[in-house]
Amino acid sequence: MTRFLIRRVLQGIVTLWAIVSLVFVLFFMASPDPARLLGGKAATPRLIESIRVALGLNKPLWQQYLNYLGRLLQGNLGESYKLHEPVTTLLGQWVPIDISLAVGASIIWLVLGLSVGILAARRPRSVWDRSATVFVLTGLSTPTFILGLLLLYLFFYILNTHGITIFPGAGTWTPFHVNPLQWARDLILPWLTLALITAATYARLSRSSLLETLGEDYIRTARAKGLSERRIVYRHALRAAITPIVTQFGIDLATVLGGAIITETVFGLPGLGQNVVSAIGREDLPVIQGIVLVAAAFIVVANIVVDALYAVVDPRVRLS
Repeated sequence: MTRFLIRRVLQGIVTLWAIVSLVFVLFFMASPDPARLLGGKAATPRLIESIRVALGLNKPLWQQYLNYLGRLLQGNLGESYKLHEPVTTLLGQWVPIDISLAVGASIIWLVLGLSVGILAARRPRSVWDRSATVFVLTGLSTPTFILGLLLLYLFFYILNTHGITIFPGAGTWTPFHVNPLQWARDLILPWLTLALITAATYARLSRSSLLETLGEDYIRTARAKGLSERRIVYRHALRAAITPIVTQFGIDLATVLGGAIITETVFGLPGLGQNVVSAIGREDLPVIQGIVLVAAAFIVVANIVVDALYAVVDPRVRLS
């Protein structure tokens, strides 16, 4: 197991290095000249050249690349061209929002999706199974922004018009350390927006995986020995059926951590997704680069964690 984890971590480091190198090529070689962006439209050639010297853009590419890697290893992502703050400071303000979104929404979609899927698999072709199918089809076909706007209309606008204030509207964010209850209250509607749609995927995945597992020979043997259906499902079949769910969970969690652009926009949350769109609009290269690298790091780390969990659930993975 230790060798397996070391191998996966080393693969993750190589992947991050490749992503960092690609980001350097895209943002420092293929993008607009940072010196011209900083100097503005009225900048003179002398000013642009002085900015290039200050940024080290006059040095050979290999030296720029090594300096770039050195700054990253020191945790220096540069300074925003437009906001005039260190990118690490800005990320420190934005990342907690995406972590909060990911943690709350993932708990809801896991509990809801697995519950619906397991119940449907235990009673195939029943009313529960048909209801689960309706839930899955509705969730998969509903756009995120439609569901978000609908929740805002139902639980904010309509309730507020009747003098009932339960959930805040868009643009409200309270850090967890300031007030945990207000933090949860501000995020419950964004959590539901992400979770209700994503839970449909988990319901479908868990149902199909569990039904396939329940048809295996060792499950028939367990039934022949007189084991209760509940014990068969939750102690034997579910463990074998959960492997594709673990893989899907890692992908979805990393995606939300990297920025839920639509959800953040609907609810006015200044997370990575909304800020990367703003940074692209103002051509703020250091901010775009920082968000891309953080999102990539989330994905790589999530994949390593998923591989570790996958190896625990299915030991055959370690041997392969």
